[in-house]
Amino acid sequence: MSSTQMSKTADVSGETCTLHTDGIPPDTLIKVQRYLERFHLTREKLQEVSERLRKDLIRGLGKHSHHKAPVKMLPTFVRATPDGTEKGDFLALDLGGTNFRVLHVRVMEEQQRVLKMDSQICAIPKEMMQGTGEQLFDHIAACLYDFLLSHNLERETLPLGFTFSFPCEQKEIDKSILIRWTKGFNCSGVEGEDVVKLLKEAIRRRGDYDIGSVAMVNDTVGTMMSCGFRDQSCEIGMIIGTGTNACYMEEMKNVKRVEGEAGRMCINTEWGGFGDDGSLRDIQTEFDVVVDEMSINPGVHTFEKMISGMYLGEIVRLLLVRLTEDGLLFGGRTSKALLTPEAFETKFISEIEEQDNGLENTQKVLSKFGLKWDTVDSCVVRLVCDAISSRSARLCGAALATLANRIRVNRRQERLKTTVGVDGTVYKKHPNFSEELRATVRLLAPKCDITFLVSEDGSGKGAAMVTAVAQRLARQSRLLEESDGETDDEEEEEEEDQ
Repeated sequence: MSSTQMSKTADVSGETCTLHTDGIPPDTLIKVQRYLERFHLTREKLQEVSERLRKDLIRGLGKHSHHKAPVKMLPTFVRATPDGTEKGDFLALDLGGTNFRVLHVRVMEEQQRVLKMDSQICAIPKEMMQGTGEQLFDHIAACLYDFLLSHNLERETLPLGFTFSFPCEQKEIDKSILIRWTKGFNCSGVEGEDVVKLLKEAIRRRGDYDIGSVAMVNDTVGTMMSCGFRDQSCEIGMIIGTGTNACYMEEMKNVKRVEGEAGRMCINTEWGGFGDDGSLRDIQTEFDVVVDEMSINPGVHTFEKMISGMYLGEIVRLLLVRLTEDGLLFGGRTSKALLTPEAFETKFISEIEEQDNGLENTQKVLSKFGLKWDTVDSCVVRLVCDAISSRSARLCGAALATLANRIRVNRRQERLKTTVGVDGTVYKKHPNFSEELRATVRLLAPKCDITFLVSEDGSGKGAAMVTAVAQRLARQSRLLEESDGETDDEEEEEEEDQ
């Protein structure tokens, strides 16, 4: 390795974060590391974090404790994963940002395939994001009709999977109450209301088409279900992209907020809120605190702000500014671009940490920011990016290990084999993230053998799969009731004969 290069060789034991730091003078390195050591989490600290989350999962599941729990543990009313017998045509509606998608999805039992037949993206004007709920849902209903018309489906009455990526309390598979808007939305008359009902009312107001049964789908659940059709041992879904969240199959007897003790139910953890009660204060750095204070929702989604793509770039930027002000970067001279909040995108971290072209990419990014750099600056910036992305991967790994360990203990298994369906740009695009996350999970969940499966369009195909599984379970329930009815009739006939 040349003196101008640096590559990451993190110790998978989690005890240390050992990096090649060639090209950085020892005195500079010592001073830089004083800042970076705040982001290095030991194995013991990661185990502490995992244990805190374990306790929060239990609080969130409790009938009387969930109201104050930072990790909400929302029941999804998804009561099973795919078994491979699902089939049929479905619509999927994916609303989670300034655009929403409508999809036509076909599930094929014979080939165990989920095919996206057609899809269409519809924009939501900014003023509509701040308008009335009726305007928003009328717009969605109009776009849905346009899609059906253009694909000759307007006379069909297809079941619909509705991915609504905002915090909701789900009451049934087809009833979901919006807790609060996020992501720039603030439509009046929706918070506290059932979004399925609002969608159906908008379609009813039009009167020119209809839809079948509706299944509400969180995007994390969609990720698990889209992977679950390919791998039926998939019982955890995780997203680590712009935001982060996870879901898993919990034993019904532990879901105190829903009646019944038989079987399992998928729980949407909403783990982004972990730490909102101050439980992660000991590992928050001053830079995390600034990111939180400058966000649109201070004090909310503490865990998410430490590890997800919406915030990682800003943490790096703040740290680079501090190092520059302390004379450790760029000759002590910042630039207007570097001083601009949120200008340092998380994608730059992935580019900078590339194994082969990372140093060259680093220099391109620094030039784009109007900074006068030398080779030492480039190496220090790579070191900074590594520290922030490594902490993200390890915290995410600690949280995932918590879920895997819980499933194993719930089922009283000596060893658990399970699959995690995963989606998100941070996991997919960062060159080292997935490797570090998996290493941390192996470290903290040594009795769990975990396979990772990247989701193919969880919010679209996954929504269709949730709907398909709900239909399968309803069909099986009807058959069981009919069978019980026939048995009762036979018993009555026998009694009459006697």
